[in-house]
Amino acid sequence: MTATEGAPIRVGIVEDQPLFRSMLEVTLGTVPGLEVVAAVATVAQARRAFPPGAVDVAVLDIDLPDGNGIALGVTLRRGQPGLGILLLSAHDAMDLLLDLPPDVKHGWSYLSKTSSTSSDALVAAIRSTAEGRTTLDPALLERMEPRAGSSVAGLTDRQYEVLRVLAQGLSNAGIGEALGITEKSVQNHINAIYAGLGIDADPSRNPRVTAALRLLEETGPVA
Repeated sequence: MTATEGAPIRVGIVEDQPLFRSMLEVTLGTVPGLEVVAAVATVAQARRAFPPGAVDVAVLDIDLPDGNGIALGVTLRRGQPGLGILLLSAHDAMDLLLDLPPDVKHGWSYLSKTSSTSSDALVAAIRSTAEGRTTLDPALLERMEPRAGSSVAGLTDRQYEVLRVLAQGLSNAGIGEALGITEKSVQNHINAIYAGLGIDADPSRNPRVTAALRLLEETGPVA
């Protein structure tokens, strides 16, 4: 977890639309356990406002007037490797996560402004991202299906269901609650998913993040 245990999660916001930026700042500023450090409009302002160690999670709009949130996120992450990045976009650009440089590829999340803008979804994504997990937009995941011949296509229906909920950043307890199964069953399914996708126990990689990215890589829009 990037935040100190017991301390509030420090959030930085980069959003060029004044009204949406203000809404994010006000909404997140009232959530127990979160602290909005700064809310700015541009890449240049973010680089000044978020020196390494200033925030635990950066919430970044992808389209900014003097650059883009992805390039900014890469720069911020290289200065602070443990930083969580949550991208927001008005467009369906979730697959951009697959094009990230290998040294910063893990620990990013994505929500669509148009499909998952509820405060609950946003707060859950921030908390998950702060803990090093990846959260993918649940509404966009609903529109995806496994590509024929992929490893994900080889999973059972239940394993695929568990993987899709896992990719929303939920813990084992959260997955169990969402699907009405026990935590032990969830862990058994996750172990089978890792085996089916060939995900090993590399200590330098979070297997949950790797699984979420594989889901994104091996699925496409429902025809």
